[in-house]
Amino acid sequence: MEKEYQNIQIARFANRVQYEHIGHSNVEQLKKHLLDSLGSLAYSVTNESVHKLMLQIRNLGEGGECQVPVLGKIAFDRAAQLFTALIRYPDFMDNFLGKEATCHPSDNIGSLLAASQLTSTSGKDFITAMALSYQLQCRLALEIPVMKEGIDHTLLLSYSIVAGVSRILQLSEKQLAHALGIVGCSMSPMVTSRAAYTYEWKGFASSMDAMAAIQAVALSQQGMTGPVQLFEGPKGFEDIFGMKLDYDWSLERFDLIRKCILKSYNAEVHTQPAVEAALEIRRDHKISPADIDRVIVTTFLTAFHITGSGAYGDRRDVETKEQADHSLFYIVAVALLDGELYPEQFTNERIRRDDVQQLLRKVEVHTSFPLHKPVAVAAMLDVNTLAYPDKVIANVEVILTDGQKFTANKIDFAGFHTRPLSWDDVIKKFKRLSAGYLSPDEQTEMIDVVQNFESYDAATLIRCLTKDGHTNKSEFVLHNQSR
Repeated sequence: MEKEYQNIQIARFANRVQYEHIGHSNVEQLKKHLLDSLGSLAYSVTNESVHKLMLQIRNLGEGGECQVPVLGKIAFDRAAQLFTALIRYPDFMDNFLGKEATCHPSDNIGSLLAASQLTSTSGKDFITAMALSYQLQCRLALEIPVMKEGIDHTLLLSYSIVAGVSRILQLSEKQLAHALGIVGCSMSPMVTSRAAYTYEWKGFASSMDAMAAIQAVALSQQGMTGPVQLFEGPKGFEDIFGMKLDYDWSLERFDLIRKCILKSYNAEVHTQPAVEAALEIRRDHKISPADIDRVIVTTFLTAFHITGSGAYGDRRDVETKEQADHSLFYIVAVALLDGELYPEQFTNERIRRDDVQQLLRKVEVHTSFPLHKPVAVAAMLDVNTLAYPDKVIANVEVILTDGQKFTANKIDFAGFHTRPLSWDDVIKKFKRLSAGYLSPDEQTEMIDVVQNFESYDAATLIRCLTKDGHTNKSEFVLHNQSR
C-alpha cells in the first residue's frame, strides 16, 4: 500500500480533520441542515411507505444496540437504513448542485445517528463527522459526476457514509481505505430509480447504501481487506466508467459546505425557482385557477430533463407522490392552486383531484433554446443552462383566458446558497414537519440541543428522537399492517 491511491488519500484526509478546521459559519450551517433533516425524520415516522421498511426490519427479528423510533433497539446497519429512509422519504432534504451532478448530503446523517450510539460521541464529534461526509460527497460529485454515465449519485454517498462513520468509530487509515474499497466495488446503483415511471424506491435507494456502507465499515474493523486501488486499479472505477479521480486530498478544506442548499418547497430541487415564481404570481395577482388558459415554464436543461419530460421520461402522468414531486407540470399546477408546497400536496387524495389534474395539462415546460441534444452542445447554447449551477434560472408566465399575462423570473430561491434560510426559517419548517410526532415542548428541546450541539452529546439527541410516547400512532399502523 505504498502507492498514494485515492482511497488512502481520502482516509488520511478523514483522519486528520478536526472540529477546529470546520469554521464557525460552516458549523452553524451544518446545524441548520441537521435540524432540517430531523424535521423530515419526524414527519416520516407515521408514513405508510416507511412502515413497509419497518415491518421488514421487525419481521427479520434482529436485536441490536441502536435505538430508533417505533421499533426500539435494532442492529447497527438496520438502524442506519431506517434513519436514512426517514430523513430521505419526504424528498424535503438538502442538496448540493454540481455542473453535471447533484447529491443530497443529508443522506449521510442517518448513518451517523446510528454510529454515534456505538461509542461515546460528543456534539463536536458528530458535527466533525458530518462536515467530513458533506465535503467528501460534494467533492466527489464535482470530480466524478457519475449520473451522466447512468449511475445514481448514491454511489458516491456510500463513500461519504463510510468516511463519516469511520471517523466516529475511529477506524485507522488502513481500515478506512479498505472499507472504501469494499463498498465502492459493491454498490453501483442505477439512475433509473429517478426516471419515469417513478416508484417508491426513489425514496429508499439511499437507505440501502447506508446499510451496505455500515457493513463495509464493520467488516474492515474485523480486518477484512478490500480493493484499495478501487479508482486506479485494473477493472477499477476509471476502467469501467471512463472517469478518472485524480484529486489531491491533502489540499482539501470545507469550502463546499457553504454551497449546500435547503429546500423551501417540498419538490425536486431544480424545480424550486419555478415554484417560487408561480407562488409569487399567485400572491401578487390573486389569479383564479379557473381563468388560466396556459402556464409556460422556461427553465434550464437539468430541470427540463429530470422534471419536464426530457431524458428522464414523461412527467405529465401523475398518480403517486414519487411521480408528483418530480413533475414540474404537477408542482407548478398545485402551487398555483394551493399557494404552498408541503407534504400535504403529495397525498394520493390531493394528487388525483380533478383541479390539479386538469391544470397540469395546461402547463408547458421549455428551455430558452429549443435544442436539447446532444447535451454538451445544447448546454453551450442555452443561456439558462450556461449559468447553472451558480444560478438556477426559471421564468413562469401565466396566461389567462382573457389574454392577460403575468410573469415572474427567478435566478435562485429561498434556501439556495445565495439566499440561505435563516434559523427562524429552518425552525418554522422543522416545527411544521415534526408537529405530528413531537409535542411543542419536545420540539423546543430538540431545537435547543441542535443549536447548542457543542454543549451536548449525540446520546441526548437520540433520546429526543426516541422518547416513550412518540410512537403510539405508528405502532398501531404497524400492528394493523402485519395482521
